[in-house]
Amino acid sequence: MDLSNKVAIVTGSGRGIGRAIALKLAEAGASVVVNDIEAKTVESVVGEIKAMGRSGLAVLADVSSAEDVKRLVEGAVSTYGRVDILVNNAGITRDRLLLRMTDEDWDRVLNVNLKGVFLTTRAALKYMVKQRWGRIISLSSIVGLVGNPGQANYASAKAGIIGFTRTVAKEVASRGITANAIAPGFIDTEMTENLEENLRQEVRKRIPLGYFGLPRDVAEAVAFLASEEARYITGQVLGVDGGMAISWL
Repeated sequence: MDLSNKVAIVTGSGRGIGRAIALKLAEAGASVVVNDIEAKTVESVVGEIKAMGRSGLAVLADVSSAEDVKRLVEGAVSTYGRVDILVNNAGITRDRLLLRMTDEDWDRVLNVNLKGVFLTTRAALKYMVKQRWGRIISLSSIVGLVGNPGQANYASAKAGIIGFTRTVAKEVASRGITANAIAPGFIDTEMTENLEENLRQEVRKRIPLGYFGLPRDVAEAVAFLASEEARYITGQVLGVDGGMAISWL
């Protein structure tokens, strides 16, 4: 997969899955705008990208803020002259059973995880439409497909991303732009490391392949969907879950 001369924005790419995606796209030849809300993390990832001999740009921005998103996308364009690939990865959790979930728990997760996808996609599409080429790749989740107790807010946002992605795919296909979603299962990150071992064992029993994925597994899927090899794929949801979704059917 050759992404030379392409410019990618990866939201929430200071750590975890986002970091792996940013590094993979850079490895494939893209110039990468690394975005997060902590300066230390984005600068670290940009340093890794530059160590590869690739170009990286750090931009601090909260994707739930329209002003921040405008600055993020315009910063990419002012530096590189274009935006070819947008990876909507930024996300948070505020887990509680529904009867204990506060308005703030609901609003914050929906604002970052779903509104953020809307804001960044809208901003990037203005440039992609003019270029008549683009790739929008948004991170949903297995939770958006099957639900999960204690995550009504997170599941709603991730399910919303799927409907949003399919709508965008229909709206911009005539401009040479594809829009797809990836639905990861349980991936070994800081978030899943905090799970108690007995819970990890229970989760593994539901994964046909029998083990948690790695951030690089998601990153490889993103790189494929961003490439010319995936030019005829749009409006799809790709599960990267070790078969977990089918085990729920």
